[in-house]
Amino acid sequence: MKIENVELIRIRMPLKGAFRTSFGSQSVRDILLVHVVTPDADGWGECVSGEDPGYSSEYIDGSQDVIKRFLLPPLFAAENPTSANVAELWTTVRGHRMAKAAVETAILDAELRARGESLGEHLGAVRDRVDCGVSIGIPGSIPELLDQVAGYLGQGYVRIKLKIEPGWDVEAVKAVREANPDILLQVDANQAYELADARHLAKLDPFDLLLIEQPLGEERVRDHAELARVVRTPICLDESIVSAHAAAEAIAIGACSIVNIKPGRVGGYLEARRVHDVCEASGVPVWCGGMLESGVGRAANVALAALPNFRFPGDTSASERYFAQDVTPPFVLEDGTLRVPTGPGIGVAPIPEVLAELTTSREVVTP
Repeated sequence: MKIENVELIRIRMPLKGAFRTSFGSQSVRDILLVHVVTPDADGWGECVSGEDPGYSSEYIDGSQDVIKRFLLPPLFAAENPTSANVAELWTTVRGHRMAKAAVETAILDAELRARGESLGEHLGAVRDRVDCGVSIGIPGSIPELLDQVAGYLGQGYVRIKLKIEPGWDVEAVKAVREANPDILLQVDANQAYELADARHLAKLDPFDLLLIEQPLGEERVRDHAELARVVRTPICLDESIVSAHAAAEAIAIGACSIVNIKPGRVGGYLEARRVHDVCEASGVPVWCGGMLESGVGRAANVALAALPNFRFPGDTSASERYFAQDVTPPFVLEDGTLRVPTGPGIGVAPIPEVLAELTTSREVVTP
């Protein structure tokens, strides 16, 4: 596939209120979009790195620099770059999976658009809708938390995820469960605990949680296996799973019984499918995490979440959960689900006038 040029487009999308996320507290999302232009079709990808290295070592300015200086030159120099072989072109670039994922997705999107195939079809989707959950940050009080949970349940979300940390865990979860005895409920610790907290985390067991997500540090995989022997609630790994190989090793030692797949974290949708397949072969269910994506990233996530081993609702919330105005046509919640895009590629593209309004910088890189 001949690439004529690549646009690196930065947009700033105001969030609906301040969000306490894995990136910290945010009221605006700074996003890098990758736009690949070929003679046959254009392709779009979204880089999910944050403004600072709070969630991972990657951050958006660094991702843009790595893409421009280290990922695009070998891409331009290759005789026939494709989504299937770009990983081989980047073997000398260590890490930077979010940057790689953005470029790979844009190339894959262009390829699929050119041949009229949807991303869902390409990955192996088996559903035309996916169940949607919502993630709730740490509010100022338990009554405020209960109001938020009630509001999202009223909107139709079928699963609630609560952020927890030392000092905000057992009592908050207990209050939500007592008020909502039958809902699908899980918690996300964002690496906030130590193995020494195992007995405390076991106090969450009576609340019939789907899972505890990433309670310990991302490198503490063996400690998660120890934790899993103390708590009855299933352990789910997030930040620790950076590849299919990492997933296989974590599963082999009993560090998790559920895996959260974030395509940006593992290096793209092709590796995300490999993680899915490894987990499926081991009988370990997966679900799709979210990174405050715009409609570009959300479209691809929804397609991924339609694969057969995605057995839990993901963080694939509707556009209006985060943004008053999405850069693409909005994703709308329907009976607790989002429709899987059926158009070629990721099935959506930025609305030109909205993209222009949100754009803060645009850089065209040519061979």
